[in-house]
Amino acid sequence: MPEATQPTTTTQFAIGAEVSCSDGVCGKVSRVIVDPVARALTHLVVEPKHGQGPGRLVPLNLVDTTTVDIQLSCTEAQFDKLDAAEETRFLQGASGYPGYDQGQALSWPYYSMGGMGGIGMMGGIGMMGGMGLGMAGSVPQAITTDTVPDGEVDVHRGDQVQATDGDIGHVQGLVIDPRDHHVTHVLLQEGHLWGRKEVAIPISAVTRVDTGIQLNITKQQVQDLPPVDIDHPNQ
Repeated sequence: MPEATQPTTTTQFAIGAEVSCSDGVCGKVSRVIVDPVARALTHLVVEPKHGQGPGRLVPLNLVDTTTVDIQLSCTEAQFDKLDAAEETRFLQGASGYPGYDQGQALSWPYYSMGGMGGIGMMGGIGMMGGMGLGMAGSVPQAITTDTVPDGEVDVHRGDQVQATDGDIGHVQGLVIDPRDHHVTHVLLQEGHLWGRKEVAIPISAVTRVDTGIQLNITKQQVQDLPPVDIDHPNQ
């Protein structure tokens, strides 16, 4: 059974925690990105305050890992210029526009004013639909996906954690060693509504991180770990 106690010099990253730049609050942690081979935290994904724009990929070298609060060594203006953590693209489909690639045209859905033919994006403009716009055909759909650096994986709050004998709980965050950014523990909420507790699972018990976290210990071994205090940021 791996040791459960955390090293004395560690930094906790609770997903959902508030993040500040040098000149004010800039957002909150929406997910974290890990190098699964080195088992090291590489980036925080920070959702801008008030949902203004896409999340930003924040390299860990901009994060002060020696403080309790999450503090970035950049201004809000510099934060806004960091790489986006989401990518929006359009599903491929017939655009209906000669000379344009399928992914270049964005069609609007059909709107009708009724009675007089009105304005119809797939029918036309004017009396009885007299002017066609060539919008007929499939309508591309905007799809937003997470951006993750090559060879790395992202971890979200609520990702499933699997013991060797089944589901054991959900991810709450990670604990790292601030000296080398290596992950030391996975913060987990385990149990059911009336018997929940929060524990720190040693990284030595983690065998895989991808669409969830796989452990090499049983449910009972997780349940035997002592409870820990985990920050609970406002969601």
